[in-house]
Amino acid sequence: MTHTVLRMTERLLIDPPEHPDTSKGYLDLLGDEPDSNRGAIQALWASRLGSMFYDNAQTLARRLMTAWQQPTEWLNVPVGGTALDVGSGPGNVTGALGRAVGPGGLALGVDISEPMLARAVRAEAGPNVGFIRADAQHLPFRDESFDAVVSIAMLQLIPDPAVALAEMVRVLRPGRRMAVMVPTAGPAAGLLRYLPNAGAHAFGDDELGDTFESLGLAGVRINTVGTIQWVRGRKS
Repeated sequence: MTHTVLRMTERLLIDPPEHPDTSKGYLDLLGDEPDSNRGAIQALWASRLGSMFYDNAQTLARRLMTAWQQPTEWLNVPVGGTALDVGSGPGNVTGALGRAVGPGGLALGVDISEPMLARAVRAEAGPNVGFIRADAQHLPFRDESFDAVVSIAMLQLIPDPAVALAEMVRVLRPGRRMAVMVPTAGPAAGLLRYLPNAGAHAFGDDELGDTFESLGLAGVRINTVGTIQWVRGRKS
């Protein structure tokens, strides 16, 4: 993480660290602290074998799921603005957000996987693109810090997707847009809720749209193609 990106990032944080750890190329806000919010799947991602699987699966998923449409086309990211990619994976969308905001802006990617963050740093870190290790359910940013928020193929992997969505809305500026992409099981998602909670989630057809509206987002749009669903909205 460059000095300029770190300084810009610190201005957005609720509690900037006195001695920021950027030794791995990203700002690590978790360190070695245990994460009580992880389910069985999150614990798997933390293992060496699980990290390798997550890395490859997330990279493939993000390529396939953004091939037909880049989220930056709809988010209307302002030049010189700030953009956030939650669950940034290999960083390809974070990099696209960096190109959208331009040299005077800032694009940040948040992920909990250290191997994935290392890959993102190698591939996409730059003068206006940085990465942070943090929990999507407890975003470390001040209220109304970002001009755009996007999350791709992440919400299904955390214990409480609604909490993460509320966090994304919290850090989004009024009048600005956010978009998420998830796999959806359609009507079958209701049946999956009766299975023991291991940390994975399959979304029903209207579930995310209803959550967006309950969080006060306007102009909510849902686009489902096969088992992939985009949900978009604007903060009032």
